[in-house]
Amino acid sequence: MQKGTALSNFVDFWQHLPSKIDPSIFSIGSFQVRYYSLMYIVAFALTYLLVAYRLRTEKFPYTKEMIQDLMVWGILGLILGGRLGYVFFYNFEYFVRHPLEVFLPFSFANGVKFVGISGMSFHGGLIGVVIAAAMFCYIRRMRLWDIIDLFVPCVPLGYTFGRIGNFINGELWGRATDSAWGMYFPLDVTGRLRHPSQLYEAFFEGIFLFVILWALRKKRPFEGAFLAYYLIGYGAVRFFIEYVREPDAHIGLYFGLVTIGQILCLAMVLAGVGLYFLRRSSASRVNG
Repeated sequence: MQKGTALSNFVDFWQHLPSKIDPSIFSIGSFQVRYYSLMYIVAFALTYLLVAYRLRTEKFPYTKEMIQDLMVWGILGLILGGRLGYVFFYNFEYFVRHPLEVFLPFSFANGVKFVGISGMSFHGGLIGVVIAAAMFCYIRRMRLWDIIDLFVPCVPLGYTFGRIGNFINGELWGRATDSAWGMYFPLDVTGRLRHPSQLYEAFFEGIFLFVILWALRKKRPFEGAFLAYYLIGYGAVRFFIEYVREPDAHIGLYFGLVTIGQILCLAMVLAGVGLYFLRRSSASRVNG
């Protein structure tokens, strides 16, 4: 009886955990510093430390100063790409009507109100990072594919903290479920038990992919291989997790079957497969 009570208490605690977490570290009026922002800082710092470790232990011809400069470009590319990706992929009609809200942390719908910048797209952020890295490598005369292969095995573990930030924020929850491991999210007006899909993503898109890519990091068949691996791996994992992630209310499902995220993930997988064969063919021509 005591075991049953203990289990019941744990399940109740687990299901109501989101409501016990304050997403704000501190606030001054309507201005808040949230754990979500802190998670981004942790993600960037962890990525840098892992890259620095690879510089010390593997044969990459770069200095820490070069990597630090590149990361500044990468962070800017991530923020700009992530934001523009959300605007174009997920809510284009709204931002056409409210263009000032694309980059300004204010709502102008009913007067001026500070609301922060809400809405980032992973796929847009990825595109932004690759463009920023390409520009940096062109200016500094560095080998883009080599730099990408240096960074890619380090990225997923940092990405884990981004999804934990989503969980702490109580956003991007999953679809309704009857499972005991479901959770109630305080911002969900329906009050339904839902999949904690942010945690699924943190594990599979973050830790799971990191373990695989990190284990393979010294077995590079050709330059650019790791970007192909990442595109295929992330795209496949995210595609299936989307089946338990709540679709954006203003978009819903395409053809009654798939989300916009799944469509973008399919594009990622196809791009990864194409990139793999393209880079392998290029390496064969060079070596042959």
